Amino acid sequence: MRRRMRVAATVIAATLTLTGCASDPLAEQYKEGNNKGYIAGDGSVTEIPKAERGESITFSGTTEGGENISSEDFDGEVLVVNFWYASCAPCRAEAPMLQELSAEHDGKGAQFIGVNVYDQADTALSFNDTYGITYPSILDVQDGAVKLAFTGTVPPKAVPTTLVLDKEGRVAARILGQLKEASILGTLIRDAIAE
Repeated sequence: MRRRMRVAATVIAATLTLTGCASDPLAEQYKEGNNKGYIAGDGSVTEIPKAERGESITFSGTTEGGENISSEDFDGEVLVVNFWYASCAPCRAEAPMLQELSAEHDGKGAQFIGVNVYDQADTALSFNDTYGITYPSILDVQDGAVKLAFTGTVPPKAVPTTLVLDKEGRVAARILGQLKEASILGTLIRDAIAE
């Protein structure tokens, strides 16, 4: 009887160990040796019908320029929230499109804000200079509070992730991974403004 229990315990422990390793994407990347260091999304778009959106998301933080910023600062406007960091290749690739869309919609019902999940202020500011980014980013590396604010609704599982919040601060759409074409996000923004 004891022997069966030991065998069963050993089988369960081995199964849990193998399952745990298989479910960790970063561990898989390490095994592959690609040194990517981030979880990439596939660029999939999720739109949430107005009637199915959850509560308003509230968050606050300090930007790379040292300003305190809050979701309340954008009440009544569509808000595009982009989770990123400087050494993320897809983040660098999509940066010009995000800046273009930000400039296009500034003062026309939509604002942009970045959420930097890894870098300190100097690195974020250098990225802004390199890519001409004019909208602010909250530095979320210390406590992850902004990322945590979205976890219950549509967790930003990959970096980059771009969220479109409606005028009530509810998540209307998510792009998981690199933005492939500016027109995709542009359409999501216009749809949210038109609601």
